[in-house]
Amino acid sequence: MVGTIHNRDKFLNQIASRLGRPRISSQVERPTWKFQPQYDVLKDARQDELLEVLKEQCKKIHTNLYVTDSKDLSSTLNEVVSGYGGGPIVTWKDKRFSKWGLDALLKKEWPAQNIEVYEWDHNKGKQNIAKAEKANVGITISEVTLAESGTVVLFSDENKGRTVSFLPATYIALVPKSTLVPRITQAAQKMREIHKRTGHVASCINFITGPSNSADIELNLVVGVHGPVKASYIVINDL
Repeated sequence: MVGTIHNRDKFLNQIASRLGRPRISSQVERPTWKFQPQYDVLKDARQDELLEVLKEQCKKIHTNLYVTDSKDLSSTLNEVVSGYGGGPIVTWKDKRFSKWGLDALLKKEWPAQNIEVYEWDHNKGKQNIAKAEKANVGITISEVTLAESGTVVLFSDENKGRTVSFLPATYIALVPKSTLVPRITQAAQKMREIHKRTGHVASCINFITGPSNSADIELNLVVGVHGPVKASYIVINDL
């Protein structure tokens, strides 16, 4: 832990005394549950099978899904952005865009068409949020993708601002096929493994399931409530 915590023991002792019991200071052991049905959902499903599950789920969450490879990713992304009406566009700062051959589109083709493309820059502070707020399209990359619910999982850091996914009018998630897992169970496992390996987790972890929506009123789904009104997933065959 970074920094100094003042009066921690005094504070915790006070809570324990108010609860009428001794303070528990020993390490908590994770229980081994006899029944763990969460691991049986889509058990042993291959990536192609998970992709089919994701496709069907996307129909239910009003999300367009495209499947491509790195060779055709640029043209597919251009098509989706055009269908959303073009820019302004805001993206993460991520080396994978270059790896997948998107530099020409992001840095040459779109600017030549007077389509503004803004890359997240943590040095510019609140200017990033202002750009995301004015953008028509936000583009990020899914770190883990839950087939069962049609959910993309985003790990924020200084180059991956969380506002890129929810302030623009529309949203595009680039989804490496290798990130497909059955459900949130496997996402939690991966995050736990990252924490064990590195000692830290992302500053913010977002679970995004299609465009913004609400079903609070009598379970009637209303899409486009408090964020992107449209969403698309572009699955990239990286296997």
